[in-house]
Amino acid sequence: MGEHSTAEEGHSLRGPIDRATLLAIREVFNADEPLATAELDDYLNPKRLEVTYDDGLCGADTARIDVQWTTQDDYKFHYTDSCGVNLRWGKHPHNNDYVNVRGLEHYHPPPNASSDPSEVEDSCITQSPEKLVARAVLKLWRVAYHAESISPLNAGSNPP
Repeated sequence: MGEHSTAEEGHSLRGPIDRATLLAIREVFNADEPLATAELDDYLNPKRLEVTYDDGLCGADTARIDVQWTTQDDYKFHYTDSCGVNLRWGKHPHNNDYVNVRGLEHYHPPPNASSDPSEVEDSCITQSPEKLVARAVLKLWRVAYHAESISPLNAGSNPP
């Protein structure tokens, strides 16, 4: 699976990573998704929560969602899989560069999680509490998994 670099996105999350929030999100993934195992990359000083899937979307053998959540409640859920598909749900300032996005919540569509200002979309996830966002990502992933299609990934109603 490809490594993701924050340099790929011209906008950054505000504030330091919120360890307590990542631990809460970890519990949601570990309790509610049997195909996933969620662990912090570093327990004491994490940069991200790594959610490893035993299966992926649309024929991918494996997948991963890397989660970052800051003390300013900015976040990024970045999906990547063994077929090279990438997408992201995010919430952080973007200087109004994304012409199709009304607020902070946005979605970088597959297959490459494009940051092209005309391709980034409003996210269907507009809730703020970390556990609701995590459950929404899980539900969107699960619906896409069963549909064997990437089209449901940003098609949920709020909360999905």
